[in-house]
Amino acid sequence: MKKTNYSYIGIAFVILVFGILFIPKIIDRITNNDVTRNESRSNFKDDKKAAAADLAFIEINGKRKKVPSFSFVNQDGKLVSNKDYEGKVYVIEFFFTTCPTICPKMNANLVQIQNEFKTFRDFGVASFTINPDHDTQAVLKAYAEQYNISNPNWHLMTGDKDAIYKLANEGFNLYAAEEETAAGGFEHSGNFALIDKNGYIRSRKDNFGNPIIYYRGVISEEEQVDDEGVEEEISKLKEDIKKLLDE
Repeated sequence: MKKTNYSYIGIAFVILVFGILFIPKIIDRITNNDVTRNESRSNFKDDKKAAAADLAFIEINGKRKKVPSFSFVNQDGKLVSNKDYEGKVYVIEFFFTTCPTICPKMNANLVQIQNEFKTFRDFGVASFTINPDHDTQAVLKAYAEQYNISNPNWHLMTGDKDAIYKLANEGFNLYAAEEETAAGGFEHSGNFALIDKNGYIRSRKDNFGNPIIYYRGVISEEEQVDDEGVEEEISKLKEDIKKLLDE
């Protein structure tokens, strides 16, 4: 006679009891939507998309404003164009190396931003000199060393003066002009433009739902406000850079 294997019988009995007692309850909870699956990674991704979505696109005549094509020589003597920034989040400024007023403050703030995002290969800065006659490749190289500019995606660019001024005034609506009576002989905006990975100009919105368009580049986080009570926007710019890097 074949010997009965009581261990198998015991296991089968436990499975049968479990099925009778618990499976109907599980089915009932699922039916009543009491059981949900919380996919933390998906939620995190959705949160990041939602955060980036609150940054406005700058629109002109109903069309999203994109970075115009440009091509200039950087501090290393290399030709750099807007295509070199594709797939990157970056900040744009117009400056000149002999500026005695706002440029040192602007670039000190940008260096601080550079250091905060030093581990991000898809972050950069595009700096265009409005005094290309003086700011040669060698001058820009020395300036980069002076300010400890180390991000490989931070290009200080020089080239044709008319092309640079057209890029500033028409391409970005960031004012730049030669002015003999101004300190240093030039006038220009102290604002930064923020560009997303697809080359679109982005910004946060004000309390009325309108894009602020640009970020104040002169006032530091440490100062918080200037002598006229105007608040800094570097902290806001950092927050928005993070949002676009997560897009």
